Amino acid sequence: MIQNKSSPALLYCFGESGNSYKAALTLELAGIPWKPVFVDFFKGETRTPEFLKLNPMGEAPVLVKDTAVLSQSGVIQQFVVQHSGQFGGTNQKEKQEVLRWVLWDNHKMSSLCGTTRFLNNFIPEDKRPLEVIQWHQGRLKTSFKILNNFLENREWLVGKSITVADLSCCGYLYYPEPFGFNRSDWPNISRWLENISSLKGWQHPYDLMPKKNQ
Repeated sequence: MIQNKSSPALLYCFGESGNSYKAALTLELAGIPWKPVFVDFFKGETRTPEFLKLNPMGEAPVLVKDTAVLSQSGVIQQFVVQHSGQFGGTNQKEKQEVLRWVLWDNHKMSSLCGTTRFLNNFIPEDKRPLEVIQWHQGRLKTSFKILNNFLENREWLVGKSITVADLSCCGYLYYPEPFGFNRSDWPNISRWLENISSLKGWQHPYDLMPKKNQ
């Protein structure tokens, strides 16, 4: 267990990053002491030699805790599960189901959410590839439908309490920038997001992590 008296973990992150938000929110809800270290992604910091020494993949988030240096949001979330005893499922079947949803999210939802949101909001309007954006939005609609249908009559994705399955899949869905997700279109997802945001310690990504020009 990570004790509160230990030095806080450092999370290299930025507020616009949904993957960073997954890691930050999991740390926060688990009660693990941590501090954000702002990474200026939009000025190319993740591609600098200094950052690549920290993470050769050139991506945020990165968690530094004592001798551990971890990248990829799912790995950081698993670190939290292992060191807090929370959010991992209560038995082997649930643990496998949690992993299934995390892998599904990374491949079928978050990767598309992140790319589509970036293309639709963070590059000059005249350079936005509209056909690519629309194609991604079509694939996202399928993912939202799967998630919405699965949440019918369910409070959480796995078991009777929140797990990193929920904290992974929600990562991009609280952001205000338009990318093809409207909560009003997906009532079960909206109810589930309300469940998460009602938890003690929950914060919006732009309150939990520093963002550009902040």
